[in-house]
Amino acid sequence: MRNIDLDALQIFKAVADHGGVARAAAHLHRVQSNVSTRLKQLEASLEAPLFRRQNRRLVLSDQGRVLLGYADRLLRLSQEAQAAVRSGAPQGVLRIGTMESTAAARLPPILAGYHADWPQVRIELVTGTSGALAAKVRNFEIEAAFVAQPYPGQGLQAQDAFQEELALISPLAWPGPSGPQDLAERTVIAFAAGCSYRRILESWLSQAGVAPAKVMEFASYHAIVACVAAGSGVAVVPRSVLAVLGAQRSVRATPLARPHGSALTQLVWRPGDETPALQALRRQIGELRSGSPRPGSPPTD
Repeated sequence: MRNIDLDALQIFKAVADHGGVARAAAHLHRVQSNVSTRLKQLEASLEAPLFRRQNRRLVLSDQGRVLLGYADRLLRLSQEAQAAVRSGAPQGVLRIGTMESTAAARLPPILAGYHADWPQVRIELVTGTSGALAAKVRNFEIEAAFVAQPYPGQGLQAQDAFQEELALISPLAWPGPSGPQDLAERTVIAFAAGCSYRRILESWLSQAGVAPAKVMEFASYHAIVACVAAGSGVAVVPRSVLAVLGAQRSVRATPLARPHGSALTQLVWRPGDETPALQALRRQIGELRSGSPRPGSPPTD
């Protein structure tokens, strides 16, 4: 089977976007016969139908929907490559996944500095648990993600980003817990399965033979902290998030003993799939960890 050329993918994507050969041909400034021929050649080379007719429109087949995801990425990468070679600077869209805690407490100054250095790059953020984000990277839905250990990182490359200090938070009205035994039959409040901090809390409890009464799942730290403050249960959160939310006086924060008391956040991506925009982000993270100033930043005494 011959390799798919970008011109054929551009024609295929235009037909998919516009719902027909005639509209795609007008958009591409081509004759309809040329678009039809190239589309049939692409289907023949792939040995799969890419469209089916529905109410006078062409709609994607199951195989066509799969190809469209790859076509979007390949055409975008082609544009970014041309722009990067011509200008020598990162361009285009950088889609990054991030945990809620990282988005709230760590990313704002990083992304502000990145935008100052590379204003041509548009960053799109997707939030989720570490497990879900790692899966999105592997499935080509996003280019990279900030995830916390432990996470399912098979097949991904990783770069250390931040070390988070974790705290067990509990209601102020409860006595301070001295260990996991004090939490027997208590409710755990956490993100959905796949959250690294939830895994750490469950590991800490299970190693002591403690089982929570139940688990309540929420999608934001605001909700988690509010439920803990209201006496609904306990949770594990990064101390940086407590500072951002100003929650130090509304819940009791108890340090966790190592190895459960900290978690390493890493940036992960697919091996060999680094755009210039992602390379620039990796350099910035490396400079922040090493304490090196960004280009153009003032010297320090």
